[in-house]
Amino acid sequence: QVQLVESGGGLVQPGGSLRLSCATSGIFFAKYTMGWYRQAPGKQRELVATITSGDTTNYSDSVKGRFTISRDNTKKTIYLQMNSLKPEDTAVYYCNAKWALEAWGQGTQVTVSS
Repeated sequence: QVQLVESGGGLVQPGGSLRLSCATSGIFFAKYTMGWYRQAPGKQRELVATITSGDTTNYSDSVKGRFTISRDNTKKTIYLQMNSLKPEDTAVYYCNAKWALEAWGQGTQVTVSS
């Protein structure tokens, strides 16, 4: 059974930081391209960042330089370190796994507000 479980979301002030985690099970984690996506109210889901099995990373222009994606193959977990958060980063953040199949987590809410 494939499971992706996000954690680490919450309420943070503008300029603050959060670290999201996505723990996986039921997949050959080391082979998967993993990613973070987000969806704000009334908007389409959008790419935030991805990391391949070879640790190549890709970021959307809106988060480049502020967010860092990483993976730990021994823990089958990915992370998203988010710094210098802005109100426009407010969204539900979803974990994604893609290789032999594609799977999504249930999402974690990130709210950036003073």
